[in-house]
Formats: sequence, structure tokens, C-alpha cells
Amino acid sequence: MSIEKVAQLAGVSKATVSRVLNAHPGVKPDTREKVLAAISACDYQPNLLARQLRTSQSNMLLVLISDITNPFCSRVVQGIEAEAELHGYHILLCNSASQLQREAAYLSLLTGKVVDGVITMDAASGLQDLQALIAGAPWVQCCEFDPDIPASSVSIDHLEAARDTVHYLAGKGRKRIGLINGDMRYLYSHHREKGYRQAIEELGYAWSGVSYTYEISCEAGSQGLRELMALPEPPDAVFAVSDVLAVGVVHAALEAGLRVPEDLAVVGFDGVSFTRSLNPPLTTIEQPMNQLGARSVQLLLQKIRNANAPVIREVLPWTRVERASS
Repeated sequence: MSIEKVAQLAGVSKATVSRVLNAHPGVKPDTREKVLAAISACDYQPNLLARQLRTSQSNMLLVLISDITNPFCSRVVQGIEAEAELHGYHILLCNSASQLQREAAYLSLLTGKVVDGVITMDAASGLQDLQALIAGAPWVQCCEFDPDIPASSVSIDHLEAARDTVHYLAGKGRKRIGLINGDMRYLYSHHREKGYRQAIEELGYAWSGVSYTYEISCEAGSQGLRELMALPEPPDAVFAVSDVLAVGVVHAALEAGLRVPEDLAVVGFDGVSFTRSLNPPLTTIEQPMNQLGARSVQLLLQKIRNANAPVIREVLPWTRVERASS
């Protein structure tokens, strides 16, 4: 099916169809919808190679993600993909495990114009290495970021969310609040621990305990709780930096004969959907996952369309969702 047939079915010109395909901002919403409906009805597949040769753009975005099995990351990618498609773009997803060699292979696509820009969700500790590979190409840092890199970023205030969580648990009468933290290559791990320690100091608590894990899994959360429970004074509350870790905490607590929340209050982080169906349902810090992804795309397209677009450090709001686990 040709572009001429799409234009005929939509009742518009070929130029209008082309503007829709290239995410041109000057198309009226109702006209855009008519063209998209015609494209869908015709099952029209544009010749991406021809378009690339003609416009020097591929309408492809590279997304570097450290762990696609993490449900938080998956939700952010959903937001990235949905927003990209609204603007006529597709994404190329690299599940990098923060391995520079794998990322370098994908980033070589930037120089060949196979992709027009990149969104990274990698550990902050490796972003300086990526900067050398990305050079001056359009780049947005999503969730994880390095403030010394001149690329726009989208995140939440992890420090304040963690600090608020500890104060929330203290308000529930908890005196021994433990933290199960993640891989310290990630900036969020540093910020959440800093917020935790600030709150402990503000409360004047003598007790604190931190267990570290290097993977986000239920078993890692369970092991983290076992380490905290082995302390001379065990915790009466646990703040886990991931909902997945928090699930492992709840499982291990119940296996040990503890009641949640009577003996041990548990709070997670991220707000992924399965937390509602746990027994008990999990209190969590909910990140705006889809919005983090969508806003990353919007900032990246600004840079693609205008190389002189300013660097923006955007901080989105988070929400505490209170449920029976605390």
C-alpha cells in the first residue's frame, strides 16, 4: 500500500501524510487522527530506509536499560514506547546489564544514523564512560543520571522520598527501622540511603541497620531481612528500595513466624501493580513510571529537533501509597 492510497483514504494530501509520519507539529489533531486511522486500515508500512536517506533521520530511538526483568524498568519502557509512537518514532531496546562492551555496540548505531538519539537507564557509575561514546548526539538520562553530564534528565527526588518514608514509619511507632538497599553503582541507592540516614538522625534514633544486595529479586530481599534479623536487636520495620525486594522481605518474615505489620512493618519502593495483590498489600513509594518514560522521549525529541535546546533537569512527583503492610 502506497502513501498515495493512504492520502486518498484519509482525504488529505500526500504532504499531510508525510508530515504525520515525520511527527511534524503543524498537523491538526483531527487530521492526524484521520491519517493514523487510514494508515492502520491500509496496514501501511513506510519505507524507513528511503526516509532515512531523504531526511537523514531514522525515526528510531535507542533505549539502554540495565535490567528488563525489573518490573519498574518495564513500566518505564512502556511509557517510552507509547510516547515515541505518538510522535512517529519506534524504539530499539538494549538490555545491557550495564555492560559497556554491549552498550558500545548499540551506540555505534548513532554514528550510522540508524537511531536519532538515545535514552539511558543505566547505573550512574557508568554514565561517564557512555558520554565518551555518545559524544554530542541527542541524549536523555531517565531515572538514573549524572549531574556533571550536560544531558537532560528525568527522575524523582529519591532522597526526600526515603526520608519521608522513615518519618512515616516512625509516626507508626516504629523505633528500629532497617533499610535493604541495592547495588551502589546506582545513584538512587546512594540517595535513598542518604535520605534514610538523614531521617534516622533527625529522629534521634540510636538504632539503624542497612543490608546491601546486588540484585533486585525476591530472594535478595529475603536474604536482606535475614541479615537484619540476625542483629542483636532486630528491626520492627523495614524499608526496601524496591517493591521486588519488599516482596522477599514479606515472604521471609512470614516464614519466620512474624506478623506483618504487627511484628514487622514493610514499605517498598516503585509502586508496581502487583503490590496491591500481596497478602498483606504492600505500602510503597509510587514513582510515575509511565510519565518518566514519556517525558524522557519529549525531552529527547526537543534535542533531536534543536541541537541547541537547553539541558533540563526535571524532577517528577512521587506518591506514598499506604496499605496494610505498614
